[in-house]
Amino acid sequence: MTDLFSVQGKTVLVTGGSRGIGEMIASAFVRAGAKVIITARSAEDCQTVCAALSEAGVISAIPADLSSIVGIEGLASSLDNKIDGLDVLINNAGVAWGASIDDYPEFGWDKTVNLNLKSPFFLCQKLLPQLRLKAAQTSSARIINIASIDGLHPPDFDTFAYSASKAGLIMLTQHLAKKLAREQIQVNAVAPGFFLSKMTEKSLETIEQDVIRSTPLGRLGQPDDIAGLTLFLASQASSFITGTCFPCDGGRSTCR
Repeated sequence: MTDLFSVQGKTVLVTGGSRGIGEMIASAFVRAGAKVIITARSAEDCQTVCAALSEAGVISAIPADLSSIVGIEGLASSLDNKIDGLDVLINNAGVAWGASIDDYPEFGWDKTVNLNLKSPFFLCQKLLPQLRLKAAQTSSARIINIASIDGLHPPDFDTFAYSASKAGLIMLTQHLAKKLAREQIQVNAVAPGFFLSKMTEKSLETIEQDVIRSTPLGRLGQPDDIAGLTLFLASQASSFITGTCFPCDGGRSTCR
């Protein structure tokens, strides 16, 4: 039974792995025995996380700006020189932009949609050779897209591009899952609710208690919550699951 949930020795790439939910996920996989590679724009932030987790297991970093095709291609090239097959790709890097519907800027829309939706697709495309190599070796490779409950139901905030891009990411997950299933590459999504992170800390300063009251389980998400779900989706325990989006939100999505 232990082997069913094991990710021991798997090569795992976590984008946006230097903070927030990405760091939570990276930490979980390191401690579970995976060989983790994180990427984020800031080399300093990447190295800080690597230093903090190096005693727990195997972790390295490839700093990259995934908001451009050039940055995505650079990351793919660096990975080609570093690994021999990718077991798990976790598309976590993302951004949010809030503004009123009357003032929402094109720049904010493009920045959000590019990083949250365009970049995951093209990163999957550029890393398909590495994923296919591992799938051929082990009959299993995984893509896990970190979406949001805001992609399932319209939020109360004026984050129009964020919710639209996350809804798009959920549909992209289903489309990729259908396309890649015959190649033994499974694609699933996770839709987190409120977790304390750099992206949410400002809004939670004023609404944290309201969020807790409106969450059936009565609390914010904790690192182990997102860790358990992503570890499951990367393990053999989920070998018959693809094209599914899993809310990880304490039940908030049941109240919409």
